[in-house]
Amino acid sequence: MSQRHAVGYLYAPIFLAHTLPHHPEHHARLEAVMTLLRESGELDRLAELPFAPATASQLCAVHVDAYVELVKQLSARGGAMLGPDTYINRASFEAAAAAAGAALAATRAVLAGDVQRAFALVRPPGHHAFADHGEGFCLFNNIALAAKYALGDAPDNSTRARPPVLERVMIVDWDVHHGNGTQSIFYQDPRVLFVSIHQLPLYPLSGRVDEVGAGAGWGTTVNVPLPPGVGDDGYARVLDEIVVPLARRYRPQLLLMSAGFDAHWLDELAGMAVSLRGFARIVAALAELSDELCEGRLVATLEGGYDHDVLSYGVLNTLRVLRGESPDVALDPPGPFTDRPVSAEPIIRRVKATHELP
Repeated sequence: MSQRHAVGYLYAPIFLAHTLPHHPEHHARLEAVMTLLRESGELDRLAELPFAPATASQLCAVHVDAYVELVKQLSARGGAMLGPDTYINRASFEAAAAAAGAALAATRAVLAGDVQRAFALVRPPGHHAFADHGEGFCLFNNIALAAKYALGDAPDNSTRARPPVLERVMIVDWDVHHGNGTQSIFYQDPRVLFVSIHQLPLYPLSGRVDEVGAGAGWGTTVNVPLPPGVGDDGYARVLDEIVVPLARRYRPQLLLMSAGFDAHWLDELAGMAVSLRGFARIVAALAELSDELCEGRLVATLEGGYDHDVLSYGVLNTLRVLRGESPDVALDPPGPFTDRPVSAEPIIRRVKATHELP
């Protein structure tokens, strides 16, 4: 990857105010990321992109009015639990609206040519958020809002001219958990090719191969449910044999990534065996696809990852690869998974057959 790309990042301290002690998804995750990015000097190589919180009208491009108002009211009252694993505190609405706004601004900046690639370093994460409810640590669906903006469905509140509206967007979700909220939002929308690479069985127990979309969107949802322990080689095969040919057939104009780092072998919330260098190779493959098909345009939003060192180095490596560095020099302090990997072959065969890939 010799080509150099201008890369932007989006971050605000309000993302740390949404927190709950002893919960896996708390402020220290992103705090650790930003500490490493500062200490490594990586932030000096990036463009810091400005953004504002998403407005109610922007949030309602994805979410129903009543749900947006519920999150706002619960936050104003001091907080509540939306379910057994998803919390709201007094700062949560502000933080979640800011995270959504960062995803919107990242997409706008890329489409306007301010940068070629952007990474929204946000929390709370978003890919488990449905149109009418949040779950799985997620309140608003950041990556869905990014896609809706690119397609012209989300309002643009900038004083600058709006970038041209796109016709086709591809989302690749490689968080270890299935992006069930994102899938639901675009299940009948042929303008979005949604690909989720995840562990199954694992929360949220969805994302089977036969979940392929419906109506006009039939065939534009692609699930790759992998067994635990597949590791770097299995993910590389999924990219080479499924993701790349799908993208070339669909011809997206923008590539979006739900970037989760919880498929790492040290992460306690899952059972996969990906290494930090393996994550860097996933990013490199998608970055090369964006060069080939999307004029280099790529936007990432942060999802899961609950080992703080892994998450921090994963984000650092991702930003370096997005700038054009080789994944082969990715920093990997824990090293590779040393046990024999589980074969991904049966699932790869099923996905290829289902989606008529060679």
